[in-house]
Amino acid sequence: MMQFIPENPIHPGEILKEDFLKEYGITAYRAAEDMGIPRTRIERIMRGENGISADTALRLARYFDNSPEFWLNLQRSYDLALAHNAAGNLDAITPVRAA
Repeated sequence: MMQFIPENPIHPGEILKEDFLKEYGITAYRAAEDMGIPRTRIERIMRGENGISADTALRLARYFDNSPEFWLNLQRSYDLALAHNAAGNLDAITPVRAA
């Protein structure tokens, strides 16, 4: 069961910046203040330096009226794409079968 893995995945911070903060006309400072977190947390996520933690996902979900799973799935997909691209030839691994 192979799924599509992008070679150049988009970091969740880019989605946060372009599809949410910019779309809503909100600065990182305002979003951070409204969510009760340091401004630097949002800025580091937007720059791709940090990922989205469970705590941040809960806060973003509440703030933007969506789900924490949305944010965590963005992070999970990004992390898996990076790992897949770095893993080399996974096809060389033979799947184990039950006896």
